[in-house]
Amino acid sequence: MSEYRTDLNFAKEMDAADPLAGYRAQFYIPKTKDGDECLYLCGNSLGLQPKALESAMAQELTDWKNFGVEGHWNAKTPWMPYHEFLTDKLAALVGAKSSEVVAMNTLSVNLHLMMVSFYHPTAQRRKIVIEGNAFPSDQYAVKSQIKFHGFDPVQDLIELWPREGEHTLRTADIEALIAEQGSEIALIMLGGVNYYTGQLFDMAAITKAGHAQGCMVGFDLAHAAGNVPLKLHEWGVDFACWCSYKYLNAGPGSVAGCFVHERHADNDDLPRFAGWWGHDKNTRFKMGPDFKAIPGAEGWQLSNPPILSLVAVKISLEMFDEVGMDALREKSLKLTGYMEFLLDSFGRDDVTIMTPKNKDERGCQLSIAVRENGRAVFDALEAQGVICDWREPDCIRVAPVPLYNSFEDVHKFVSFFAAAIGASNQLQEAV
Repeated sequence: MSEYRTDLNFAKEMDAADPLAGYRAQFYIPKTKDGDECLYLCGNSLGLQPKALESAMAQELTDWKNFGVEGHWNAKTPWMPYHEFLTDKLAALVGAKSSEVVAMNTLSVNLHLMMVSFYHPTAQRRKIVIEGNAFPSDQYAVKSQIKFHGFDPVQDLIELWPREGEHTLRTADIEALIAEQGSEIALIMLGGVNYYTGQLFDMAAITKAGHAQGCMVGFDLAHAAGNVPLKLHEWGVDFACWCSYKYLNAGPGSVAGCFVHERHADNDDLPRFAGWWGHDKNTRFKMGPDFKAIPGAEGWQLSNPPILSLVAVKISLEMFDEVGMDALREKSLKLTGYMEFLLDSFGRDDVTIMTPKNKDERGCQLSIAVRENGRAVFDALEAQGVICDWREPDCIRVAPVPLYNSFEDVHKFVSFFAAAIGASNQLQEAV
């Protein structure tokens, strides 16, 4: 017997019992042209704006107005060490030590900086492993790095693809490939959660397999940070990078994050691109010509950070620290489980959930393949005020985010979806 029911009252009962329900009121929800709230299920692309951000941003603008350059020392939250005020909460979010994380740059910039340090191709060991359907920016980044070192992406990029007839990768297949070709692999760099299918990879197992073969292992956590619990230090990951504008709700293009395991903290043999904000804090303003890196992740910084963007990251991390990833994960599993249950009630062969059915292999997102007129279905949802995401050739990505989405949101979405695929009568009878 299922733990879910199809009637709308069930969704309302779940919302009434939800200990996180009140956080929805702490976000601005976009409106339709008629002034009604949109059904926002697109936090996997851009999270909603926290209401607390306005006053926090106003404070920085006031401090800039009143202090000018002296705001670096005299602002309410001084700008000089501003990024350090985020460190402990950022570390807790990704399961790291404080010395292992830093908020800096943007995601693709950080990936390149990490590959400068952790991709050391040789004639014998020069290949990079990624998902075949990795986010395009990751594809561009790794191919350009391979070319930069004088090698050929056609020969030296290993793309992981699911088995015939399957949508997602099997951990055993990933481990087998690493074991088979490990002596030729310099770097394994996967998305922690695949952007297209929503599959959550077993990062601990992949890291262990890679290290057993002498490979460096890094992850793009754009779709994992703030979505699923992470234990980067415990897993022994060499590096990881993530953005802050999806599940972390820090605004479009906001400052990204980076993790470097502490075993690399004092390794002067690692090449890196250097900038003055990564230089030893005690001597930074002596303005000497010789670079001395700050131990840990901070040593990879280039420039002083954009404070106005960090404000949003700080506000977001305070909320995550208050709620905790365990509570968010518990609700997330219930939301996606409920959506899956309702979608499965159609019994339609032309609608497939590509995201793994195993709840331990997914986060907030469900990727729905609609084989007949998928784009028209998406357009019909949009016309009903649903904000989700379309990806070619037939994928509708939907993310019920536990901080601000409700069980009633899920029920409404599935009702609109049913009408769009012509299953409305069936669904109305069921719900």
